[in-house]
Amino acid sequence: MPESGSTSSVQWSALFERVDDYNLSLQGRIRKMLVSAILSGHLPPGSPIPSSRELARALGVARNTAVFAYQQLVVEGYLESRERSGHYVAEGLNTQHAPAFQEAPSAPAHGATDWSKRLVFHPSSQRNIIKPANWQSQPYPFIYAQFDAKQFPTVEWRECCMRALSVLDIRMWAPDLIANDDQALVEAIRNQILPRRGIWAEEDEIMVTMGAQHALYLVANLLVHGHTVVGMEDPGYPDARNTFAQRTDRLVPLPVDDDGLLPSPLLQQCDYIFVTPSHQCPTNATLSMERRVALLELASRTDAILIEDDYETENRYDGHPSPALKSLDRHGRVIYIGSLSKSFAPGLRLGYIVAPREIMVELRALRRLMIRHPPAYLQRAFALFISLGHYHALLRRLSQVYAERAQVLQDAVHTYLPEFHGRVIHGGSSWWIQGPEDIDTDRLARAALQSGVVIEPGRVFYHDPQSRDRQHIRLGFSSIESIHIPDGIQELAHVVQHFE
Repeated sequence: MPESGSTSSVQWSALFERVDDYNLSLQGRIRKMLVSAILSGHLPPGSPIPSSRELARALGVARNTAVFAYQQLVVEGYLESRERSGHYVAEGLNTQHAPAFQEAPSAPAHGATDWSKRLVFHPSSQRNIIKPANWQSQPYPFIYAQFDAKQFPTVEWRECCMRALSVLDIRMWAPDLIANDDQALVEAIRNQILPRRGIWAEEDEIMVTMGAQHALYLVANLLVHGHTVVGMEDPGYPDARNTFAQRTDRLVPLPVDDDGLLPSPLLQQCDYIFVTPSHQCPTNATLSMERRVALLELASRTDAILIEDDYETENRYDGHPSPALKSLDRHGRVIYIGSLSKSFAPGLRLGYIVAPREIMVELRALRRLMIRHPPAYLQRAFALFISLGHYHALLRRLSQVYAERAQVLQDAVHTYLPEFHGRVIHGGSSWWIQGPEDIDTDRLARAALQSGVVIEPGRVFYHDPQSRDRQHIRLGFSSIESIHIPDGIQELAHVVQHFE
């Protein structure tokens, strides 16, 4: 950039257009433009910048907008105002960049690093649920547990974020909590979240995590070694399977039916049993009370531990969720994992663990090695969101929305895809359905995507990568409005009709 600060040489209008963050105000975009130009070295210290009148004219904005932007940048130390001379980039700003390393043109081939020999294992090779990168732009996204912007409580969440920025709140969350959590969030979980699941826990038995996935990773790293036998529902949650597979290859697939995890002699082999009793992943079955009691009795008899992932617990359409396994536990046999953000906004990444205090001490120490603690500001904002009643109001509203969408989806499938069938949906935000014997849903998913329909083929949920079950798909409806569901299923039916 030339030394002159003239609008013609600096091409301020072009620079302004490059600031593509249209969530910012005009003043904010001007400030971002100038800070970027200063820190990148295009405007070195001491450089003059146009007068507010010149810049406003170049950008097509009101002069006061430029004036306020300059004033704020002076306060923040990026600009300095010189009397009767104008504004200049502040002297003393360190905008120099480290010189780039120039590699010798004839570097020896043996100097390259072979990372494949250094990796302990290859997590990228594990089988995972794959979502198309552009799924949000597709007209019919039948994707599970994804964000629906129209259901996000923007006003309520903004209120809680602003309250968390009060002077008193900042003093509570700004210091390093080390291995602790925001006390307000722990109390909200203890007194407002857990009792609805029939669980009563002490403060030192609750720990906040960066989502349920983080909680699973902590538990696996703390408790599972190479000789540990872990029972997994089959079909089941792929990320849980992959997390435990990192620690042991002794995973035992456990069959499920319409009532959840089946009683089986295989259970007696397990040191740990991972179970999703409220809404089995992916079938959405609810574990019957009889089986819950039997599972707890077996755990006591065989000295096993149950790892309960209680996701989508509040999302039963009849308003009467079944009690958590943890609520029935009298002998400390259940490690309970919950999510705060799955139904709200998955990108927030907040969850929690409830476990006996003997291992909670170690879980906290392990978490400290990884991340110390989840962002305390986010914890405080979420604590306010719960305590002010917004969280449960959101869950009630989502339950009504999902109940409507579930009915529309079932009607549409019965109408346009009668060869597909599944158990009646009583809760959750997805439907596990089975197609005809001769269909390959992996190929169907690829073909459907070409028509703007995003579905999740079911084979990834099975323990055996060579599973012959290629008939199932999971249809999520958290991200698609009721009005679009029939058209999406009709389009899918059209793909099936021409599918070979």
